[in-house]
Amino acid sequence: MESRMKQENVNRWRLLLGKNAADPLTGIEGYEEASFAYGEIDEILHYLYGREYGDERGYRRQGGQEGSSLTVPAWLSKIRTIFPKETVEILEKQALEKYNMTELLTDRTVLEKLEPNMHLLKSILQFKGYMKGEVIQSAKEIVRKVVEEIRRSLESEIQTSIIGAINRQKRGYSKSLKNLDVQRTIIKNLKNYDQKNKRFILDQLYFHSNVRQHNKWNIVILVDESGSMLDSVIYSAVMASIFSKLAALKTHLVIFDTKVVDLSSQLEDPIDLLMSVQLGGGTHIAKALKYGNTLLENPGRTIFILVSDLEEGYSMHEMYRTSQAIIDTGCKFLVLTALDFAGNVHYNKQAARTLSDMGAHVAAITPNELAQWIGKIIR
Repeated sequence: MESRMKQENVNRWRLLLGKNAADPLTGIEGYEEASFAYGEIDEILHYLYGREYGDERGYRRQGGQEGSSLTVPAWLSKIRTIFPKETVEILEKQALEKYNMTELLTDRTVLEKLEPNMHLLKSILQFKGYMKGEVIQSAKEIVRKVVEEIRRSLESEIQTSIIGAINRQKRGYSKSLKNLDVQRTIIKNLKNYDQKNKRFILDQLYFHSNVRQHNKWNIVILVDESGSMLDSVIYSAVMASIFSKLAALKTHLVIFDTKVVDLSSQLEDPIDLLMSVQLGGGTHIAKALKYGNTLLENPGRTIFILVSDLEEGYSMHEMYRTSQAIIDTGCKFLVLTALDFAGNVHYNKQAARTLSDMGAHVAAITPNELAQWIGKIIR
């Protein structure tokens, strides 16, 4: 038993070192299944991580008397057979992001075998330029599944935080105690006051409305589409789509790099919206802010949100000057250095401090926290 455990430990270290290690895998006496499994794992890992050691791209193995070469579909099938789901996701993520195995995304059969998740969604958005024909349709279906999952996870919190903001100017029909309009109910029932018993006889109750039908709040969201902001782009698009369906809000979504694109008319379908995003390029925050300033119809009832790492590619002075002009209108100005659940924030801290000193609210928050923040404002 001790010898077998020692051999297993040696083989595990050998798997970490890869095929270029000096020592080969060793057989485990009396445990042939383990020996076979280590050999198969070694082949699967070398197919991906062997790319560290040369120009080989995994399409064929070196000549010799080894077994038949792996293909991408075979590799995907094998990793699902041998490894748990969490490990499979890590391998797929590294294959796409570290080793640029774009064949995972450009072959429809292979693409449809991948696990729909946030990592795959991000890879599709990054590599969609390589896709053609039916592959694009398969990619959109994956994007749809992941976006719908994100939407379901956010919608409840958003409804609680924003739709629950009570409109005390309009009679409503949600008959719950928390929405009871006490003042209106008393006034309307004064005629029913019982002088003898000194009590009100209420023949009708009046309630506040849960949804603002008039004098909407405006939400203007400007999103930096540089590569480092990809998670924030995805969550911004999904949240803007949810906001656009709320009667209490009028929502604008604008994305930018060195160009500014208003996507407000596409909020009905966040899938097509995300597939239209062109990641990368420079960053012109001041230009985007100037466009956003034109959307301030009623500054006193506007929440202006800039989602950016604040790495301005042009004049910082111009960015500050335009930001100050927006703050001076009286709108609520929020700068989000990140909008996701990961909490990994990389941004220009000096720019963040300057904007904060000017009166902007600067934070890195989750989508749920953003919904709560908006809900507090419109109450």
